[in-house]
Amino acid sequence: MSEDMDKEMKPKQSVVDRVMDGIISDIIEGRLKPGDQLPTEMELCKQFSAGRNSVREAVKKLEANGVVYIRRADGTFVSETYNRKLLDPMLYSIILQKNSWRDFVELRSVIDIGTLNVIIEEMEPGEKFPVLRQILVKMEEEIYKENPSVDTIMDLDKQFHELIASKAHNPQLVTITEYITRLTIPSRKQTVCEVLKQGDKENFINLHKQMLEVVENRQKEKIVQTVLDHYVYWK
Repeated sequence: MSEDMDKEMKPKQSVVDRVMDGIISDIIEGRLKPGDQLPTEMELCKQFSAGRNSVREAVKKLEANGVVYIRRADGTFVSETYNRKLLDPMLYSIILQKNSWRDFVELRSVIDIGTLNVIIEEMEPGEKFPVLRQILVKMEEEIYKENPSVDTIMDLDKQFHELIASKAHNPQLVTITEYITRLTIPSRKQTVCEVLKQGDKENFINLHKQMLEVVENRQKEKIVQTVLDHYVYWK
């Protein structure tokens, strides 16, 4: 493919996007560090060959996404703390791609497999997770009620997976798990309804117990199959 054809096939990047990408690249590559002040507006205009309006719009978008923050009279600075807004663009990007639920199952299973491996590597020998067992007890009590609450079961399932993710002691894993949980609410609700309708309550609970036991017993060889079994209702 010729260079001219390649240029024609690629959508033209706006000046605002070019400035944003340039600032983000400076942060990723270490030229700008958390807490550093961004160059002045005029310096950014010169650096990116952009007009003042484009630079201002780029900085506003970066601020809206939590990448930078503005201190009036002082200037614009690279964010020093994690901000949930940083992942919002990723969330809506996934939504707009209209992925199938199969894609989400694959994404979540890959993350769960990696998370369980990390936990087993990091945990102390013989370490147990009593709070997770308490959540499973509550889940079992709820699911066997005469009129179980789908929302309560979903909330307990959410707590279970997010607490497991937290055992990896990796904030990024926790955040990604939370986001995928949000994205899969409709599918998970349908799953719980099907479990209650089909009376498959015991298997539903046991699949959660198996995941916990694999971790507590440090059974790395069983991680993949246990995670895949856990999503049997999503297939």
